[in-house]
Amino acid sequence: MAPIHQTASPPTPFDLVAAPDILFDSAALRAEIEAAAQDAKDLTALRTAAVKILGAANTAARAMIADYVTAHPFHAAPVVRSYAWLTDQIVLLTMELAERWLHPNPNPTAGERISLLAVGGYGRGEMAPFSDVDLLFLTPYKQTAWGESIIESVLYTLWDLRLKVGHATRTVEDCLRLAREDITIRTALLEQRFLLGDEGLARDLDKRLWNEIFLKTGPEFVEAKLEERAARHRRTGGSRYLVEPNVKEGKGGLRDLQTLFWIAKYINQVKEPTDLIDSGVFTEDEFRIFAEAEEFLWAVRCNLHLMSRRANEQLTFDAQVEVAAAMGFEDADGQRGVERFMQLYYTHARHVGELTRIFLAALEARHVKQRPNLTRSIARAIGFGRNQMPKGYEELHGRLNVADPDAFLADPVNILRLFEVALRTGILIHPDTMRLVAANLDLIDDTVRDDPEANRIFLGLLLDHGNPERALLRMNELNVLGTFLPEFGRIVAMMQFNMYHHYTVDEHTIRCISTLSEIEHGDLVEELPVASDILSKGVNRRILYVALLLHDIGKGLPQDHSVVGAEIATRLAPRLGLDEHEVDTVVWLVRNHLLMSDVAQKRDLSDPRTVRDFARIVQSPARLKLLTVLTVCDIRGVGPGVWNNWKAMLLRDLYAQTMDMLTDGHESQTRKELEVEAKADLRAKLDGDWSDPEIEAEIERHYAPYWLGLDGGTHLVFARLQKELADSGFASAIEPDLDRDATRICFMMQDHPGLFARLAGALALVGANVVDARTYTTNDGLATAVFWIQDGEGHPYEAQRLDRLRRMIDRSLLGEVVPRDELRSRDKVKKRERDFEVPTAITFDNQGSDIFTIIEVDTRDRPGLLHDLARTMTDCNISISSAIIATYGEQAVDAFYVKDLFGLKIHSEAKQKMIEERLRSAIARGVEMMIS
Repeated sequence: MAPIHQTASPPTPFDLVAAPDILFDSAALRAEIEAAAQDAKDLTALRTAAVKILGAANTAARAMIADYVTAHPFHAAPVVRSYAWLTDQIVLLTMELAERWLHPNPNPTAGERISLLAVGGYGRGEMAPFSDVDLLFLTPYKQTAWGESIIESVLYTLWDLRLKVGHATRTVEDCLRLAREDITIRTALLEQRFLLGDEGLARDLDKRLWNEIFLKTGPEFVEAKLEERAARHRRTGGSRYLVEPNVKEGKGGLRDLQTLFWIAKYINQVKEPTDLIDSGVFTEDEFRIFAEAEEFLWAVRCNLHLMSRRANEQLTFDAQVEVAAAMGFEDADGQRGVERFMQLYYTHARHVGELTRIFLAALEARHVKQRPNLTRSIARAIGFGRNQMPKGYEELHGRLNVADPDAFLADPVNILRLFEVALRTGILIHPDTMRLVAANLDLIDDTVRDDPEANRIFLGLLLDHGNPERALLRMNELNVLGTFLPEFGRIVAMMQFNMYHHYTVDEHTIRCISTLSEIEHGDLVEELPVASDILSKGVNRRILYVALLLHDIGKGLPQDHSVVGAEIATRLAPRLGLDEHEVDTVVWLVRNHLLMSDVAQKRDLSDPRTVRDFARIVQSPARLKLLTVLTVCDIRGVGPGVWNNWKAMLLRDLYAQTMDMLTDGHESQTRKELEVEAKADLRAKLDGDWSDPEIEAEIERHYAPYWLGLDGGTHLVFARLQKELADSGFASAIEPDLDRDATRICFMMQDHPGLFARLAGALALVGANVVDARTYTTNDGLATAVFWIQDGEGHPYEAQRLDRLRRMIDRSLLGEVVPRDELRSRDKVKKRERDFEVPTAITFDNQGSDIFTIIEVDTRDRPGLLHDLARTMTDCNISISSAIIATYGEQAVDAFYVKDLFGLKIHSEAKQKMIEERLRSAIARGVEMMIS
C-alpha cells in the first residue's frame, strides 16, 4: 500500500481522486476571475465575485472527494492528497487574486518580498475534510504596508470561503527564535512546504533551520516529542483500547505515527516514509504495517469528518456505528458490524504501539534517546541477573538480545523461553529480537502448541515470575500469545459494544490477571480483604490463573460465551499441564464465572433461599474461594470506577453466608434466631425517651421479613420515624451509607397501592439511581420503605444536594408533581448511546424464593424505568416487597420480589403472560419517548 506522506513537494495530479481539470480546473477558474475583474465596479465587488467563483468550485470538488470516500471508504491516500491539492489550488488562486488584481505591485522592493509556505499537516500534504489550513507568510524584514494588504486580502478571502485558517507572519529570524523556544512551532517548521512567492526566502529558512537548529538538537527534540506524546496520552485516556478513542490524538492514533516520522525526519533527514526502510528504522515488513495502519486510520478519520460534518476526531459510540456502516462492516459470526470495525481499529492501534516500541528502542541503541532506568530488583530477588545471562542470550545496549538467531530459531520453543528470560532478568527485549520473533511466528505450529516444555514455560510465565502482566502484554503485542493460543488470538482487540466494558476482551483478561497477582502479593489488602485473606491462606494457583486467562475466551461467538468458553477450557487446560481435577474445576469456573456476580447483584441476599440455591451450585468451600477471587478480579478488570463498596459488600455478604452453609451444613443462625437477635438489638438502642410499652409496640409492629431484611441501624431509623408520623402523615430520613457507597432513604407512611412506584418516581426526578429497595408493611397498616441510591457517577449524594432531594420527594408524596408527567420530557437518550442494542427479557421465577415470585426484567436502562415497571405491576395488582437493581452500562436488570393481592406467588401462566405483556408495553412506550 502506498504511503500517504508527501512532504518534499505538493501532491501530484496522478495521486488524486480524479483528473485535476475535473476536480478543480484552475485555468478555467482563473479566466472566470479575470473576467470578473473586468466587470467589477471596485475591489470589494471583485473579491466578492472571486469568493463566489472559488466557493462553488470548492464545494463541487469536495462533493466529488466525498463521493469517492463513499465508493472507496478504505482508500485514504488519494483522499488526503486531494484535499491538500485542492487547498493548494485555492490558496494559490487567492494569493494570485491579491497580488495581480487587488493590490498590484509590478516592481516590489527587496523589503516587499513575500514567501507563502504551508506548515504542519497541510505542509505534509495531508488533509482530512475539515483540517485546518496552516499558512506561514515569510518576509525578509518588518512587514510593509503592501505586504500587510496582500496578507489581509488572502486571509479574508479564505475565511469567506469558510476555511479554518491558522496563520503567522514572520521573518526568518523570527522563525529561528521561536523554533528554539517552542517545540510545537519547531515541529510545524520541520514540515514547511513552499507554495508561492519568493522561493529564495523559503530556501534560506530551510537551510538555516537545519544548520542552526535541527542538526544540533536531535536528542533534545526526541525527548521533547516523547514527553509531549506522553502528556497527550494522559490527556486522552492513557490506553489505546479506550471504548471511545480519539483517532488523531489518542494512544495508537495518527499523531503517534506522525511523531515517529517527525523524529525520523529530524534525526535521519528522511523526506518520505519509505526512507524509514533505507535509514534502518523499519524493515520492509514493519514499514508495510506502518503504511497499512496509517491508511486505515486516515480512512477512519476522513469518514468520521464527513459523517460529523466537522473536524470531529472522537469515535463516540454513535459515530462508531455510522463509520462502521459507511466502511461496509456487517454483522457476522456472533459479532455486530461495529464490533468487527472496532476490532480492526484496535488491531491497528496495537500495531502502532509495536512500531513505536521498536522505533524508540532503536533510538536508545543509537544513544539518541535516554534509556529507561531499568531496575533489576526482581532479578536480584531470585538470584538471577545480568551476570548470569543464560546461554544464547546477551545484553546489548541495555536490552535482552539473542546472540545467535539461527540457533535460537532452531528450537521454536525458544520464542516462549525468551519471555521467561526477560522476566527473570528484568531486562526489556531488544528490538532486533522482537523483529526476529515477529518474523518467525509461523514456527509456532501445532507441534509447538502441544509440546509439554512449551506449555510448562507458558504456565510458568503466569505463575512464577511476579506479575505476569508484563510477559502477557509483550506476548500479546508481538502476537505470540494469540499464535500459541489461537483461541485467545480470536479475542485480541475484540471490542464489546456497550457502555459497561472499558477495554477490549484481551486487555480486560490481562488486567484481571494483573489484579490477581496484586492481590496475591498483598498489594490490595485494605481494598479487598476477603480475596486477600483467601489467597494468603492458599488456593490452587494453577486453577485460578488458567481460569482467569480463559474466562472470556468464548466472547464474540453466537453461543453463550460462558458455555462455549467452558468447552474451549476442556481442550486447553489439559494442554497447559493441568491434571483431571484441575481441568474440571477450571471448566466449572469458566462456565460459572458470572454466577456469583449475578446472584450478589440481582438477588435478595436476605432471602435464605438465595444462599441455599447458590451453595447447591457451588458445592464446596474450595470452589467458593476460587469463584470469589475470580469474580472480584473480573469486576475490577472491567474498568475504572466499576468496582465499589456496594459490590464489595454484596460479594462479602454472599461469601460469608455461603461459607457458613457449606461448612456447617446449614445457615449459621436460623431465621428465628436472627429475628430474636434483631429485636434485642433494637431494644438496646432505643434511648430513655421510649417507655417499655412503646418499645414493645414498636417490636410487635413488624413482621419477620422486616427484621431479617434490614440491618439494626435501619430498624432504629424507622423506630424514630414512627414518632414523626402524627404531624404530616409521612416521615423520611436521608443519610449516607458509606459502607455501601450509597445514600439511604427511609420512608414511613400509611400504606396504599402504588406507593413504591411513587417513591421510585420521586427519586427518578432528582436523577437518583436506585441500587436496592425494600418495602415492608406493618400490622397496623404502615409502609416502611427504604431505598439505597447513588448519583449519576455512582457515588453517594453530597450533603449540599440532600435538601433538593428532600423537597422533590415531599412534593411528589404530597401530589404537587406527577413523576410520569415530569419524567416524560427527561427520558431522552443521548445521541452517542442510541445505537446500543439491549433486547428486553422478562422471566418469572417461583423457585428462587420460598414466599415470593421473582420477576426479573432485563432491558435498556433509562431515567424513570423503575417507576414505570413498579407502576405497571401495581396496575396488575401485584405487591412489591423488594427490588434489586443492577446496571451494566446501558443495561438494567431489575429483580422484583412480589406477591399477588392474596399474598401468594404468581403461578398462573395466563397471569404471567398478561404481566409480561403490560411490562413490555410500558418499556416500549418509554423507548418511544427516549428517541422522539
